[in-house]
Amino acid sequence: QVQMVESGGGLVQEGGSLRLSCTGSGLTSDGTTVGWFRQAPEKEREGVACINWSGQRQYYGDSVKERFAISRDNVDNTLYLQMHSLTPDDTAMYYCAVNIACSSIGIYPADFTYWGQGTQVTVSS
Repeated sequence: QVQMVESGGGLVQEGGSLRLSCTGSGLTSDGTTVGWFRQAPEKEREGVACINWSGQRQYYGDSVKERFAISRDNVDNTLYLQMHSLTPDDTAMYYCAVNIACSSIGIYPADFTYWGQGTQVTVSS
C-alpha cells in the first residue's frame, strides 16, 4: 500500500518562501512520476509541479513557473517543493501524488494515482 505524508506547510507573509516535503512508501518506486497538486476552497484541484523518475524532466503549472521548484531524492524517498515569492493566490491545501500524468500538456491525476493527506499553505497579505 502506498502511503505518503506531506509536511512543511504553514502561514507565511506575502513574498515569503516555504519548502514542502513528502515522504512515504511507493514514492520512489522504479519509474514513478510524482508531483504536487493544490486545491483552494471553492476552486478546482490544480496541478502545480511534476517530475519524472530520473528528475531530468520537470513541468510546472503556469501560475507557479519561475517561483516554484520541484525535486526528488530517490535515496531518502522524499519529494520536495520549494516555493518562493508566495502570494495570497498560492493559499491552498497542497497534496503530493504518485503515478500521475506529467508532460508539457499538463499535470493530471492518472488511473492509479495515490495521494497524501495534504498540508495547508496560507499566505497573508
